[in-house]
Amino acid sequence: MGIVFDEKQKAFHLQMGASSYIIQIVKGKYLAHLYWGRKLTSFRSEHLLNYRQRSSFSPNPDDGDPVFSLDTLPQEYPAYGTSDFRDPAFHVQYENGTTVSDFTYQSYKIYKGKPRLKGLPSTYVESDGEAETLEVYLLDPLTNLRIILSYTAYNHINVLTRSVRFENRGQKNVRLMKALSMSVDFKDSDYDLLHLCGTWIKERHVERTPLMTGLQAVYSNRGSSSHQHNPFLAILRKDADEDKGEVFGFNFVYSGNFVAQTEVDQFSTARVAMGINPFDFSWLLEPGQSFQTPEVVMVYSCEGLGSMSRTYHDLYRTRLCRGKYRDQARPILINNWEATYFDFNAEKLENIARAAQGAGMELFVLDDGWFGKRNNDNCSLGDWYVNRDKLPEGLKDLAGRINKLGLKFGLWVEPEMVSPDSDLYRKHPDWCLHVPDRHRTQGRNQLILDFSRRDVCDAIIDVFTGIFSSAPISYVKWDMNRNMTEIGSEMLPPERQRETAHRYILGLYRVLETLTSRFPDILFENCSGGGGRFDPGMLYYMPQTWVSDNTDAIERIKIQYGSSMVYPPVTMGSHVSTVPNHQIGRITPLETRGTVAMSGNLGYELDLTKLSPGEYQRVKEQAAFYKEIRGLVQFGDFYRLISPFAGSNAAWMFVSKDKKEAFLTYFKILNQPNGAIRYLKLKGLKKDFKYMLCGTADVFGGDELMYAGILIPDAVEDKKSGKARIVGDFGSLAWHFKTTEPAG
Repeated sequence: MGIVFDEKQKAFHLQMGASSYIIQIVKGKYLAHLYWGRKLTSFRSEHLLNYRQRSSFSPNPDDGDPVFSLDTLPQEYPAYGTSDFRDPAFHVQYENGTTVSDFTYQSYKIYKGKPRLKGLPSTYVESDGEAETLEVYLLDPLTNLRIILSYTAYNHINVLTRSVRFENRGQKNVRLMKALSMSVDFKDSDYDLLHLCGTWIKERHVERTPLMTGLQAVYSNRGSSSHQHNPFLAILRKDADEDKGEVFGFNFVYSGNFVAQTEVDQFSTARVAMGINPFDFSWLLEPGQSFQTPEVVMVYSCEGLGSMSRTYHDLYRTRLCRGKYRDQARPILINNWEATYFDFNAEKLENIARAAQGAGMELFVLDDGWFGKRNNDNCSLGDWYVNRDKLPEGLKDLAGRINKLGLKFGLWVEPEMVSPDSDLYRKHPDWCLHVPDRHRTQGRNQLILDFSRRDVCDAIIDVFTGIFSSAPISYVKWDMNRNMTEIGSEMLPPERQRETAHRYILGLYRVLETLTSRFPDILFENCSGGGGRFDPGMLYYMPQTWVSDNTDAIERIKIQYGSSMVYPPVTMGSHVSTVPNHQIGRITPLETRGTVAMSGNLGYELDLTKLSPGEYQRVKEQAAFYKEIRGLVQFGDFYRLISPFAGSNAAWMFVSKDKKEAFLTYFKILNQPNGAIRYLKLKGLKKDFKYMLCGTADVFGGDELMYAGILIPDAVEDKKSGKARIVGDFGSLAWHFKTTEPAG
């Protein structure tokens, strides 16, 4: 395990779990990528790296070696201008206006552990024995600009992280025009590209396409990681599926503008690169200054997408998320938003909370509308004082009333925004992102505070320190409801205006680090119109995210399925809402709404006081059942069984780490006449264990459940009546298994 430098071959061998990653120093100057895949016990560099003479259109930087060209060399961090015509990983402009870089290998350092990235979120270790780090130092001798490539190899899982630091050791300014965090050159292009795309209320749908000649990219230039593209991509072999085949995953630990791209060149090799989107970005690096890129988490799997996902899940659950709630069961909550919207008072909220307590819920969350003159979304963002017309006794009184019912109290906030119709904006119109003499475009009747400014961030920290201290607040939903336009800052000089978007994210991270450290007992949930900023950067500060503003159970099947490609279910906030659904008008059974929501952090977002006695009893049963399986869902292994993108059915399951318990769900999205008799094959069990289906006397062998499968019935008996069955569309089934004793 770990990282070894082979002096004879001038090669670094990085070993992670069951995989290897190999880099070679070529001609004493260049870094070549030799291999990434299943673990190798030994290797011959001359076998892994071959040269072939090409035409003069692939120039030779070494005049004495006609077969050597950077245009064909698989590189670790390719530059621009010295014979590689593919898209570079970085692009620097020097004071004389030129943009050609020529970096030379200088030295390296290997050490145990993993350093934190200053001012940026990143994965971490709890002991130095969990990982080893390689730093490779490159230098442009003409300008004295130094690049430090950082690689951390986790010892027991197939995870490699990469980031880059630029250091200006020269006497003149340099401007970074592009500074990606990683680049990998693959020997061929016989892969598919998988990524997660969508829009608001339709986030993270799975899309798989063949790699094609030229550039293919997913990206955001919206100021956040976005609903449209998640900062993730994978390339996978043509025969790869959930359970077999090679998969290479890349996920960016960053919440702002990004690009994740593949390039297939003239010789049918593939380059994958990821980092801050260079569009409208630059960074002035003065002498003595440095610039740190965010981290990319790279995962290799030779057992398909499922193994890749579970690797990400294990890492993010335990070595990205932090704080008190990382390893604690998350509470079942009731949120008042779809129950009341802006129309509420303390009595109405207390009545909903009382019903929630009776149903077995544990947390009441007060959503938008509690502050300023906030009776609609036209005003008051920035005026963070209690609306006394609605809550005359204030937050502390309401929280106390909720606590007396036995529930914890939570609060919705949107600290990054300001309404033009607000006291804050009238006092500080310069505090928002804007460009002089340009119209200030609004979204949802609001502008964005300029978090690239330290004074603005300090003011936000002070305000919300006061709010979070003013009442017994146990949960905070941190929302952000628009993307950036007119990206400029009044505090930055002209030559630094294109730094604004990145400085905003750095400011946001400083605010989050400060507030989450000051209030370690608060469970923070990230939200951006639902899933518009569902990324590893935010998970570092907030261990769960509101997956989507779309609470329709059927749409949520696709959204949560796609999200699970990278993000563990414990990070997903998922609620049962009323029908017809408020986003798309669909009517689905309460049973199905509950089964979908139980596949994440269960919550409810409806008026419990308006349910029929039968519905209320079913909600009570759902909450009780979720408490039985909560540890399994939140901390077990997740297996995808049937993709909702492939037809009108879907299924997934959770298995405890010790393989002794499993929770299986099946969704019949659209019914069919005279459908086939189907069996559902389970995954992740122990073949020699016996599993009892809870609530019955039925016992199955683990091998039977995995290899023969369990019958998907047209009708299932209700535990009490014995008569209930799936009828029509949008039905669901759930099975809960526990081991009895090993079979045989």
